[in-house]
Amino acid sequence: MHPIKTAFTELVGVTTPIVSAPMGYAWSAELAYAVATTGGFGMVGAALDTPEQIRTSLQTLRKRFSLPPNSPLPIGVGLIGWLLDKTELTEDPRIPAVLEEKPNAIWFAFGDDLGKYVRQVRAHDATREHKTLVFVCVNTVEEARMAIQDWQVDVLVAQGIEAGGHGSSHAPPTSLLVTSILTAIPNPPPILAAGGIHTGAQVASLLTLGASGVVLGTRLLFTPECGYTPIQKSLLIESSTSTHATTRGMCYDEVNRTLGWPSGIDGRAIANDIWTDYVEGVSVEERLRRFDEGKVKGEKERVVVWAGAGLGLTREVKGAAEVVKEVHEEAIARIQWAQSLLGL
Repeated sequence: MHPIKTAFTELVGVTTPIVSAPMGYAWSAELAYAVATTGGFGMVGAALDTPEQIRTSLQTLRKRFSLPPNSPLPIGVGLIGWLLDKTELTEDPRIPAVLEEKPNAIWFAFGDDLGKYVRQVRAHDATREHKTLVFVCVNTVEEARMAIQDWQVDVLVAQGIEAGGHGSSHAPPTSLLVTSILTAIPNPPPILAAGGIHTGAQVASLLTLGASGVVLGTRLLFTPECGYTPIQKSLLIESSTSTHATTRGMCYDEVNRTLGWPSGIDGRAIANDIWTDYVEGVSVEERLRRFDEGKVKGEKERVVVWAGAGLGLTREVKGAAEVVKEVHEEAIARIQWAQSLLGL
């Protein structure tokens, strides 16, 4: 593939500005490895893992990359702030387990004070040669300003309301958020656009807006490497015929028993009977009963399938490496086409 050069690709040493989202329920070592070895930046979704699971995942990837024990890992690790608030004061904190394995980057999202974790990473790295790049996910210009000016993050992830999984229910669309940040904050660090991105044409448009890269989440759910169950994958395919297949709210976390998110943060998932029950005013107790019963019976009507608003833009399963190549090449073609508008 012909490289696309941006501030982000130069910073992390990749040839395409494509990052795999650190999806806690759907990532896999195979997915992160496939993206990383195809020129992109792979991410580990470690938010739900124990320190031992984190070490195992990162050591597995180290072996896949054929790297010696103490060398840096060319991937990133995603963690969630409000869960860290619970785990980092215990005898099994997650951040030290991550940093010990020397990933190139650590990604923080969804917490009332992510800055303390950024400072923890900086303090840890001050004692050694390896420096960990810090990514922080933001949903507003105000959050971006704090991340850049107060925490001095290395990479800003601008997540729009189209994003699957969790995010702000008040976030603007991805392209508007990227534009707003670039307008409000002079000389920001590299910005990754996240939310609803499936095609190379979208990548090209976001790069011309000023983003330095993109995060693919739902697009990479349509891969054999994705960690979703066969039922979840089949539901993705069935729902991909509609551009209105997803919606967002707390009803998915309620039945999934994953409440605790900061104020204003909810989840986008396929709008199945979990959503219908909620809209029809069914009590929480009854919704939990229906969800649990459906799980026991193996029914498909009430399975939580986190997915973004761009779900209808993808209709088939392809290998992750093929997806990265396809999106990258289409982005190049669209950039070249845009140049033709100027007669270049």
